[in-house]
Amino acid sequence: MSRAPSPEAEDDRDGDGEWRFGVDDVGPDGIVDDEPEIEQLPIEPGSPRAENVAFVFLGVLLAVGLIVITVFPGAV
Repeated sequence: MSRAPSPEAEDDRDGDGEWRFGVDDVGPDGIVDDEPEIEQLPIEPGSPRAENVAFVFLGVLLAVGLIVITVFPGAV
């Protein structure tokens, strides 16, 4: 009994019957990397904005408050 090729297998070939992707185009997980390589730009440090500092400070206060309530439940 012969099986017909799956539609997925036909999608991997172009109109001439040749494979669309070479061995170098497919990553180790079998995923095709169509996007061109983008050079990694170094991350440059900047000065923090007041809004960001306020949210970090609020998060620290919340975390410290939860720890205090957990460790000393009768303190509040």
